[in-house]
Amino acid sequence: MINKIITYYKKLDKTTYKILYNGLEFCLLLALISASILLSYILLFHFPLIYYVGISLFRLSLIFSVEFIICAFVIDKIL
Repeated sequence: MINKIITYYKKLDKTTYKILYNGLEFCLLLALISASILLSYILLFHFPLIYYVGISLFRLSLIFSVEFIICAFVIDKIL
């Protein structure tokens, strides 16, 4: 099953692969920003609002990364 997904990933169209790669980079950037916010919550400030913003950004980055992966496979299947 995993080998089938990996071979399908390697056969993606170049433009779809580029969109997927850029989207995952964006999600990584969001995750790093959320990690820095959570780190500042631990080290500097102990306001609950900062914690919730950091956690929400991390969840958003995970959701976006899954959506980019699924949409890339669907768009490649349509093309």
